[in-house]
Amino acid sequence: MLLAQLLRGFDGTDETPEVFGRAPESVEVAGVTYNSADVQPGWLFVARPGSKADGHQFIPDALARGAVAIVGSRPLDELQVPLDVAYIRVRNPRRAVGLLACEFAGQPSRHMAVIGVTGTDGKTTTVNLIAAIMDAAGHSSGLTSTVDFKIGPRRMENETRFTNLEAPELQDVLAQMVREGVDYAVIESTSSGLELERLAGIAYDVAVVTNITSEHLEVHGTKEAYWRAKAMLFERIDPAYQKIPGPPFIVPRACILNADDASYAFLSRFCRAPIVSYGIDNPGADVNAKHVVSRDTGNSFDVTLPDGVTFHVESPLVARFNVANCLAAIAACWTQGATPEQMARALADFGGVPGRMERIQAGQDFAVIVDYAHTAESLKQVLTVLRPLTKNRLIAVFGSAGDRDRTKRPEMGAVAAEYADYFVITDEDPRTEDAMSILREIAAGAVEAGAVEDRDFICQVGRREAIARAFALAQPGDTVVLCGKGHEQSIVIGTEKIPWDDRKVARELLAERT
Repeated sequence: MLLAQLLRGFDGTDETPEVFGRAPESVEVAGVTYNSADVQPGWLFVARPGSKADGHQFIPDALARGAVAIVGSRPLDELQVPLDVAYIRVRNPRRAVGLLACEFAGQPSRHMAVIGVTGTDGKTTTVNLIAAIMDAAGHSSGLTSTVDFKIGPRRMENETRFTNLEAPELQDVLAQMVREGVDYAVIESTSSGLELERLAGIAYDVAVVTNITSEHLEVHGTKEAYWRAKAMLFERIDPAYQKIPGPPFIVPRACILNADDASYAFLSRFCRAPIVSYGIDNPGADVNAKHVVSRDTGNSFDVTLPDGVTFHVESPLVARFNVANCLAAIAACWTQGATPEQMARALADFGGVPGRMERIQAGQDFAVIVDYAHTAESLKQVLTVLRPLTKNRLIAVFGSAGDRDRTKRPEMGAVAAEYADYFVITDEDPRTEDAMSILREIAAGAVEAGAVEDRDFICQVGRREAIARAFALAQPGDTVVLCGKGHEQSIVIGTEKIPWDDRKVARELLAERT
């Protein structure tokens, strides 16, 4: 692609890049990257700022590897860029990566409908529910999530540990969806992905929120900034925007808000497209659930739609919070024309998401559940769901990630102290922090809430040992819930990513008991 065409990615934005050196009409670009180590001859390199290094310092490396164009934010006279290379100066290189990647991939989000799902908890489940309903409605769906990618009927595991891939990789996945004839792309859209511009340039049609509490303060700094990052998704739903060429069917624009959540009042200020609300507790919600019955085999409830139509749902998903996730998916898909019959059938057939309230059965006389809960609110939800389903003691194994938001650690300890009978605090992903120091911060919150160490909980460095200790304590009728890792296939200790799967380890340890 000619650089001149690639720069069209900035069309319609508030920025006109400055171009120095070779004329864009004379530069053929064979690839776009933000990593100088990935540069191949003929590629464009974007020098973006990072948390540990400034991409501008890697420009010489990119040039040595054959880069023909450089994008950066510094003045040209501060850099050693030869005149036979094009230099494009922009205000925000992070955003530039996204915009250029969109254009290089052929603007895939303009060729299909795009639904974005954000929130603190429940995003992955809601993304999958929406895709299942749209498939049942006769469309071909694709999705990107923390767990996997779906391109029509094909599914591929997400092994990156990133919910939102970097823009060039994400745009490649979306381009594959277009080539495979996908009608609806459903993108799990995180606050980090929005804030760090990995989602820049994506033409969203519908925005959905699950709930918002507090998370990722290591990226956003404050709770207010975290909430503001979530709002970026809703600002991007422009009812007047025309996709060219656009999908071959009408795609109504909408903002789907949770009427039961504190985020409703905040996010509604940023919505330009029509708002469709959903809720269980708020009878004024546009999409409302009534007669909710939660069992250990799932949920049943009646749904009232904005047009007054009511239908019944039998869902195999357990927990009241999954009723809310179902409502979010119903609201989004109703705006796209899905019928009550199609929605009810898809929800009844939905088999769940790996690592989300997943039962592990290996012949043991106590229940073992694996879940991704890694915030105070999600831990509380999981424990309150399992409490009435547990005959005897509820035992939790959990931790908190290193080099991430520290404010949630004592909060998680306090939640465990209140809602679990016993708990083992252990590693989640210690990364470069001292593992025991993380555990002690969690324990401080538990003690503050009234728990007594060695009576109500223990701290155990080493996740395998922690799970083994929980299993050794478990008696018939107990429930042991392993939280924080869910579907993940690795644990990060130091800078090393070590293979790890809570479900596999649980089965191994249970087998050793027999």
